[in-house]
Amino acid sequence: MASKLTAGDLQIVTRIAVFRGLKAETVEQIVAPATAVMLLPHEWLVRQGDPATAFFIVIDGWVKLYRSTASGDDTVIDIVTKGDSFAESVAFTGNRHIATAEAVSEARVARIPADHIVRCIRASPDIALAMIASVSQHMHHLVQQVEQLKAQSGVQRVAEFLSSLASTKQGHCALALPYDKILIAGRLGLTPESLSRAFARLRTIGVVVDASHVVVKDVAKLRQLAADGRGAVRCTLRPVN
Repeated sequence: MASKLTAGDLQIVTRIAVFRGLKAETVEQIVAPATAVMLLPHEWLVRQGDPATAFFIVIDGWVKLYRSTASGDDTVIDIVTKGDSFAESVAFTGNRHIATAEAVSEARVARIPADHIVRCIRASPDIALAMIASVSQHMHHLVQQVEQLKAQSGVQRVAEFLSSLASTKQGHCALALPYDKILIAGRLGLTPESLSRAFARLRTIGVVVDASHVVVKDVAKLRQLAADGRGAVRCTLRPVN
């Protein structure tokens, strides 16, 4: 069910990268018709192949973006959270959604109609430049993901993922996994079994995983492991029997 955006929602929505550099009054005009959609876990917002009539901003919770093959297999493209936007490019070109968006947890998502954005762009071309910059940022993020999949070992991908969740860049840290391990594995291009083996190998450097709770003895060491070459990683981590 859709509802009006609250004052708190607007604080999040108006600060996203897409609107960076635009005047406050221009942003207010863009988000004027926006509505908030509440999603339950596993509830989808849009499906792959649906006509794109809006773009979206996550206000709260986690949303999974994934593609399905003809054989029924799913590939996780991204997992977005508070302050992230998605579906800008397809919405403005009138194309169809290239991925399904499904809530991982309870989520609140702002929906901005594409036809309204097009009218705003015609009135203020600066908006188009902001949109292009946002799409470029998404492309850069996807390139980084491809590079990570090709250049990093599985254990390094896990190390980088855990490092990104840490509240500090060095020293001891306790954190919680934001969603289930099967989804984490899919996000990192791993099988659940490979993820479990990576967690086990990371115990060598003081990373302890208990269900969704993680304790990291030395965040700086974890970050360094993610950045090292594969040869250095093999020397750092002892084999787990």
